[in-house]
Amino acid sequence: MFWKFDLHTSSHLEALLDKEDVTLIELMDEEDVLQECKAQNRRLLLFVCQDQCMQDLVHMITTEPPTGVEEIMRFKYPNIACELLTCDVGVINDKLGNEEPLLETLYAFLEQPSPLNPLLASFFSKTIGNLITRKTEQVISFLRRKEGFLSLVLKHIDTSAMMDVLLRLISCVEPPPLRLETLIWLNEEKLAQRLIELIHPGRDEERQSNASQTLCDIIRLSRDQANQLQEISQPDPLLTVLESQECVEQLLQNMFSAESTESCIINGIQVILTLLEIRRPRSYTVNSSILLAIQPHLIHFHQLLLEPPKRNPMLTSLGVLEEPLGNTRLHVARLVASLLYTSSASHAVVAQELCRLNTMDLLLDLFFKYTWNNFLHLQVELCVAAILRPCAHEMRLQPGLGSQEKSSPHPDPSQDQTLIETPSEPSLFQHCHLVQRILEAWEENDKIQSEGGMRRGYMGHLTRIANTVVHNLEKGPVHTQISSLITELPEDYRGRWETFVDQTLSETNRKNTIDLVKTHTCSSTVYNKDDMESPFPKELTLQQAFSDYQIQQMTANFVDQFGFNDEEFTDHDDTVFETCSKERIQPFDDDEEDIWEEKEIKFAAQTKSRNR
Repeated sequence: MFWKFDLHTSSHLEALLDKEDVTLIELMDEEDVLQECKAQNRRLLLFVCQDQCMQDLVHMITTEPPTGVEEIMRFKYPNIACELLTCDVGVINDKLGNEEPLLETLYAFLEQPSPLNPLLASFFSKTIGNLITRKTEQVISFLRRKEGFLSLVLKHIDTSAMMDVLLRLISCVEPPPLRLETLIWLNEEKLAQRLIELIHPGRDEERQSNASQTLCDIIRLSRDQANQLQEISQPDPLLTVLESQECVEQLLQNMFSAESTESCIINGIQVILTLLEIRRPRSYTVNSSILLAIQPHLIHFHQLLLEPPKRNPMLTSLGVLEEPLGNTRLHVARLVASLLYTSSASHAVVAQELCRLNTMDLLLDLFFKYTWNNFLHLQVELCVAAILRPCAHEMRLQPGLGSQEKSSPHPDPSQDQTLIETPSEPSLFQHCHLVQRILEAWEENDKIQSEGGMRRGYMGHLTRIANTVVHNLEKGPVHTQISSLITELPEDYRGRWETFVDQTLSETNRKNTIDLVKTHTCSSTVYNKDDMESPFPKELTLQQAFSDYQIQQMTANFVDQFGFNDEEFTDHDDTVFETCSKERIQPFDDDEEDIWEEKEIKFAAQTKSRNR
């Protein structure tokens, strides 16, 4: 096994270190220099940590390398230098974090004119991020003494690596008291307000996009870390500002200014959607100030559905689409779905305004107009689900909007129906004619298919919408109101609806739940009770899980919050597995010889003969 231990490289490094005139470049040319550093090679670390060597390494990652060579070779040494500086070796971290001249050289990178080299910016971000994590107090103290630090970072925010620097300051500072102190400093520097100023039609699209993404990540990270800050009884100052009515109003004013652009609107909506997210723990509710700020601007969002930014005709696999739906209208549809889900009895002003504008009717028009746009179909389905399946824990009165009455800590169950009533259900059936639209679209699709045409692209979502109506008509939290509204339908439509539910929809559901193989216990397509109780289908759960995955490097409790709870997995899953296994695995025939049966093997005679 001697070939496992190749000491040639180490010996070569030792030979280089024995030379009196050895250079840093010579050592960096060795393949295993990084591994030797991580292995705590004492002689190598003593050499690398010399003042001049450390200055050379920092200079490599912050200075544009000379041109005239291949791009791969041009950034070879800056890349190796970055890996050495961030290899998480204590003596290197101590040297870089405790020596102010080295920090000054590193900081000088931010003082370069825009645009920064994106590769060098990533080296800088990785190095300063490692120092923020490992030498927190020294680096935070150094950065706080630099008056223009935040201005320089925001100046270069068009380079995505600068977003990571800000997120490191928010998420990687320990312990909690020092983190709170850092957040207070960033808040005093008006980080949130300055990022919102960057989402403006006058800014370039890259800067707007990165500012929007940074705000979204700050909101999610701040909410994830809220439990840790509760230990010192202090709210997150950045999150408090971002959820304030003034801050949201400023963002909306930027979005709908006279020279408004599609990029500004989309990036602004992404921030608002993040503010409206209801994440774990479930007890978290959306701040009413956010909805108060949005309500006056609902008419502007409605107008965007009517008159979106102009788009050129689009060639698709089904022909030319003269007027594409566009990203703006899709984002508005997402926002409406989120608002309908968030709006509770205390936030009824938002639902009332959406009803007054007849926004849901317009979304249903778009649903049937854009036959093949399943992204839109999903959002419209979520809107209907939010109206018909309001979540009971979200329907309790919250202070600050609507009613001035205080909710009792032990509400009377008999008052539940009163608490969840909103004007959305009557509007959906009376003004939007949901039942009539379902029947007519279904009949039109049957006619097209009978003539040899293609099944309409929205039929799957239409089936689920119809099932949502039927389920909530039978036992949903607003089943009394829905039953009354169905009864008020014209007699012709009421009869057609009953026939549709009893025959057509029932047969469709039966076909959709037929297993591809002969197992009746493993079907994943049948609706279960838990699915129907959730106001949104599992799509949003998966989207949220993916969102958590994207920021996993920024949150310490990622594993605990990824998608599922331990309680969601019970012994029932094992029972299902065993049942499926028994159906597929046939037992052995008792008459046949069992090849796995233990048999007694006798070697006595042979053993004795050998002993002789």
